[in-house]
Amino acid sequence: MGAYETLTLERDTRGVVTLTLARPEKHNAMNARMIAELADAAGKLAADEAVRVVVLTSAGSTFCAGGDLQWMRDQAARDRAGKIEGATELALMLKVLDDLPKPLIGRVQGNAFGGGIGLMAVCDIVVAADSAWFALTETRLGLVPATIGPYVVRRIGEGHARRLFLNARRFDAVTAREIGLVSVVRTADELAAAVEEEVSAFLDCAPGAVASAKGLVQSLARQAVEDPVGYSTGLLADRWESAEGRAGIETFLNRRPMPWAAPKAGKD
Repeated sequence: MGAYETLTLERDTRGVVTLTLARPEKHNAMNARMIAELADAAGKLAADEAVRVVVLTSAGSTFCAGGDLQWMRDQAARDRAGKIEGATELALMLKVLDDLPKPLIGRVQGNAFGGGIGLMAVCDIVVAADSAWFALTETRLGLVPATIGPYVVRRIGEGHARRLFLNARRFDAVTAREIGLVSVVRTADELAAAVEEEVSAFLDCAPGAVASAKGLVQSLARQAVEDPVGYSTGLLADRWESAEGRAGIETFLNRRPMPWAAPKAGKD
């Protein structure tokens, strides 16, 4: 699915793509190239109708350590316009992932700090190892988690964000689940099975309906809808009249398997 320097992509026969951060020697810290490649990959995945589910994970023992040290040095050396340009590239990458019209599952096998938590926050579901630790460490450096802030605050709420944004303290996977950053906590040995359980559930659903449902949640949760009654009823009517909606109802009434249910298979 295209060659990248900092990422790998692997698609199986069901249309499940595993997007892997591939800088384990740098604890998968994000540099300018990784940011650009994540944005590019997300755009291509969004446009590929054959992609049903995307799993975001990483190689090595760390999920993502945040910003790469050299990237941070480069940012510090730039003038104000350059700093804004670099921050904008990061912000736009997160937005493309957040807007992805496919289910995005985070498989977090290790620690995540700073921008790594931003990547988790744009996932629809996050499955994390019980041994993982997390922190928003920016204030220790005299900075703030600004570009990831909109996504993290939406995910964990203002109350939790006030504490964790300000004090930069580490917290464990159980706490991450309690505040809503993580959906499922499992042991390292159970992680793959837990992710597959989430993937399989999505594969039983109509892909167009999944995309519409995701957009519905985002619109309602972010108060982007002036007329929620008109919006929601119109959207439901659109889905009833869609090819998927007509096929799904007809199939259900005739007690047949849904046409979009993907067969269980391995990677090609």
